[in-house]
Amino acid sequence: MSNRNTASDDEPGPNEPWWSVGMVWFALAGPAIVVVAGLVTAAIAVHGADPVLRVEPSGAAAATPAVQARNHAATAGRKE
Repeated sequence: MSNRNTASDDEPGPNEPWWSVGMVWFALAGPAIVVVAGLVTAAIAVHGADPVLRVEPSGAAAATPAVQARNHAATAGRKE
């Protein structure tokens, strides 16, 4: 019969600090990677942003593509 109170080689001892346990670093690695990836993505978005175009179309010419698309969608399946 084996003694069940002895710790195996994989388990940390009762006086071992938390940072010396490998599973702690494994559990913290996932969220840390996500935070770093989010910061990198934000930096790319801020530094590589396209300039905003301030073109104000006027009158009915501005709605022409939308009107054409609406009319095409309404009549595309109809056969007369």
